[in-house]
Amino acid sequence: MRNAPSHIRHGVGSVRPYLYGRLDMLELVKRAFGAVELEHLPVGKGAHVEAKIGDSMVVMEVSDPPHPHGTTASIYVYVEDVDAAYARALAAGATPIAVPENKPYQERAAGIKDSFGNIWWIATYTG
Repeated sequence: MRNAPSHIRHGVGSVRPYLYGRLDMLELVKRAFGAVELEHLPVGKGAHVEAKIGDSMVVMEVSDPPHPHGTTASIYVYVEDVDAAYARALAAGATPIAVPENKPYQERAAGIKDSFGNIWWIATYTG
C-alpha cells in the first residue's frame, strides 16, 4: 500500500475487531460483505485470517471446532445495499435475527447471526 503506516499490519485499520468463529465464517464475510483476504495463516485445524471489508479490517480466528476460549461479538457493517447483503448472508448459512427495515436514524438495517453466534448488524445510511 502506498504511504501505508509501517506500524500497522497491511497498512490500514488502527482498530480491528478480533473475531472467533467456525470455518464457515470466512465464506460468510466474503459472500455477504465482499471481504478480501489479505492474510490466511494455517493454525491447527483452522486459520488466522485478516480481511478487508470496504475500508476496514477484521481479524478472524476460524476453526472447527472453534477456539475453546473464543467469545462471541457484535459487528456493525455498512454496505451499499442492505437487502442484497442480507440475502447473501442467509444464502451463506447465516440465521436471520432482524429483517431489513428503515430505521428512524436514517439507516436501513438488518441483523444476522453466524454459526458461532456472532451478531452482524448490516446497515446503509439513507440520510
